[in-house]
Amino acid sequence: MKKQKSPLILLSLFAVVALAVTIEAQSRPRRVSPPDTLLGPEPKSSPATDKNAPLLAVKPANPVGSAPVSSDTTHAFQLFQQKQYAAAAKEAKEIAVSDPANAEAWKLAGFSEFYLKQYGDASDDLQKALDLQRRAGPEDSHTVDALAESYVLGERFDRALPLLVTVTTRVAAKPDPLFLYYRGLAEFKTGKPADAERSFNAAVRANPKDTASLLFLGQIALSRNDLDTAISTLNRATLNDPRLASGWLLLTSAYLRRAASATDEQKSNADYLGAVRAGETLTRLRSDEEAIGMYGRALIGAKQYPRAAVALERAAANEGASGITLYLLGLSYSRANNFPKAIAALERALAKTPADVNIYRELGYDYEKTKQYAKAFGLYQKALEVAPNDADFKESQERVRPFAKS
Repeated sequence: MKKQKSPLILLSLFAVVALAVTIEAQSRPRRVSPPDTLLGPEPKSSPATDKNAPLLAVKPANPVGSAPVSSDTTHAFQLFQQKQYAAAAKEAKEIAVSDPANAEAWKLAGFSEFYLKQYGDASDDLQKALDLQRRAGPEDSHTVDALAESYVLGERFDRALPLLVTVTTRVAAKPDPLFLYYRGLAEFKTGKPADAERSFNAAVRANPKDTASLLFLGQIALSRNDLDTAISTLNRATLNDPRLASGWLLLTSAYLRRAASATDEQKSNADYLGAVRAGETLTRLRSDEEAIGMYGRALIGAKQYPRAAVALERAAANEGASGITLYLLGLSYSRANNFPKAIAALERALAKTPADVNIYRELGYDYEKTKQYAKAFGLYQKALEVAPNDADFKESQERVRPFAKS
């Protein structure tokens, strides 16, 4: 048989590695509760009543409408301190609605809603408080910080970003690492990756254990194909948090991509082994098809075909397994010279993704190895319908034509 196995290995492996994906890490920001002091000083009580003042003699009358709501937020503040956030929010909101110019009431309502994780309401009320503060004089830093965090946690990143710039650039104040991370996140989410990278790096300098910032830095490096930086950064992230599944997924992908692009076989082999180690840890944390598929790619790259087949069988056992998973399984069995199982997996893959030329190549090869020339001839005919100008399919069809007739 003239068809050589080694070129097919390279074609298949490069096709496999090209499927490595970059995921968006930590799409939801972390929530870190601010200390109680973030609210600022306790509001002033209402003026004391002069007990010696003369009382007017009035006749009782039926009240008209609702009784007036006091503008004093002292009791609402006490409820807040007692962590009765729902009651504090209700009382503060009633005061704010009755007295719309009461910045303290809007602020207290917003802080209470923040602790209730009602970030949309919290940001709306804190924004009202901040607007009133700015009209009356200097803004309150506690309100700015809480509003910025509420916008981030509510994923309103475009509103959060200007506030976060203010928070992290205050004169003579050391930026909080958490708010540096928030700033990077807001910049990343609003399409400013270069700014985000600077902010995430600043966050990591301030807090080397900031796993979330390291994860984003790894993702940004991957997006510009800076694989050395990506691998170094993601190794730091997974060292900080060994249960960070998204970090292990990105790290496996980065190793696979660097292995595929390496010109030095020794370095390529080392990276495939790095991918195997990362992928193995990933599958301890996640057992879904994406994780297993990434691990399978790593094992195939490291030429550990029997192990790859065992791993991929777990995902392929599901009737809903994707075409790529079945292709990887068939490739693993083919390289392990288990052609019957390879053919079964590849036929399932072809039924799922009939336009994938890689499946035609591998399945045709397996048909030829098992001397099923008529099937190989028919397969190459279908492959030419998918890729009419593919010289390899044309040559393969002509090669098996004499045997297909016998």
